Amino acid sequence: MPETSSPARPALALGVDIGGSGIKAAPVDLLAGEFRAERVRLATPQPATPAAVAPVVAQVLAGFTDVPADAPVGITFPAVVQHGITRTAANVDPSWIGTDAEALFSDALGREVQVVNDADAAGYAEAAFGAAKGVKGVVVVTTLGTGIGSAIIVDGKLVPNTELGHLEIGGHDAEKKAADSARERHDLSWQQWAKRLQRYYSHLEDLLWPDLIVVGGGVSKKHEKFLPLLDLRTPIVPAGLLNDAGIIGAASLAAARRRG
Repeated sequence: MPETSSPARPALALGVDIGGSGIKAAPVDLLAGEFRAERVRLATPQPATPAAVAPVVAQVLAGFTDVPADAPVGITFPAVVQHGITRTAANVDPSWIGTDAEALFSDALGREVQVVNDADAAGYAEAAFGAAKGVKGVVVVTTLGTGIGSAIIVDGKLVPNTELGHLEIGGHDAEKKAADSARERHDLSWQQWAKRLQRYYSHLEDLLWPDLIVVGGGVSKKHEKFLPLLDLRTPIVPAGLLNDAGIIGAASLAAARRRG
């Protein structure tokens, strides 16, 4: 019988990161884990309903004319995303709950897309190209921002939609006390905030016994101000890809699904 060849691995994919204030996109080199062209950003419409966001995603991708029309497209969204459907809306417009986001964006773009939780995308990127590359066992990636996003990667495989920012600690939703927004809202010093992070990460350690914890989000650029204040048995390091992680992870996950 003649030999059959498997589909060629895509070398390029598009990643989109939908946030509360901006919608960002870039083509991603899937071998190097880096942008192939300069990132494009447009403001997130307000209110950020599905009908308002979809055309902005199409607009932000329209400029990448050099990317093949059949390139995989991955889109992050700050919600639990189960089989393409957004199930929560902790920090976004409630109209997203129950929305078939993959169908919405596929219709807007005229092409197949994959929609994933934003922290899952960032975590996957860190495991593939960033601070957790090559780490065996259990890696927990957290993003400290408006809330606390989380991703668990086990031997390079993503466990989706973990939502560890919503653990109850001391009678409170963890992210309400330990997110970077809580630090800013309560005007906490780095030392004061580190005490809250200590309690949160110690709790994660006791539940999951990870081999590595990676801390992302915009505040990770200032990691030297708070990570050295933590006393954990697990190594804890800043993210390597910073704000690029969501786009890179979304593109990579879309390409992985294409490969099957």
